[in-house]
Amino acid sequence: MVPSFLVSVLNRLFRNEVWRRLHAQAALWVTVVMTAVLLAGAALVGVAESGAPHANITSYPKALWWSIETATTVGYGDFYPVTLWGRVIASLLMLSAITAFGVITAALATWFVGRAEQDMIRLSKTVGSHAREDAEALRSELHTLHERFDHVENLIRDKGTHSAP
Repeated sequence: MVPSFLVSVLNRLFRNEVWRRLHAQAALWVTVVMTAVLLAGAALVGVAESGAPHANITSYPKALWWSIETATTVGYGDFYPVTLWGRVIASLLMLSAITAFGVITAALATWFVGRAEQDMIRLSKTVGSHAREDAEALRSELHTLHERFDHVENLIRDKGTHSAP
């Protein structure tokens, strides 16, 4: 169970427009940095694997394909590093990709939550406005009914006093 203090802090953060904008900027920067990591990782693994016995990442296009399938966790198995440095680079690429997808997912979730919250605020204002209008109409009709009942009571009372012998 999440402590109420943490829920309160998260609610305040997600309601803050600056915080949501920060998430969008973070997602953009993570995408840019991740692209650079993919390109650099491909270049580095190409160097690390060059000349290694049984290496199957033998060119930059193959290395780039390997870096993309590794970062997206597809891992077809058609290309894989066989050297220690190639595996170290692969590990760093995997950790970077998992982190990047986490940040991008959080940014998208924050955007969706912010939009839903804005829709709920608009809806609650509309419902509140209609409820006030309905309550006022009900009060007015109730007042009219009271006046009519008072009038009927007065007629009955007056007729009762006039018909007495």
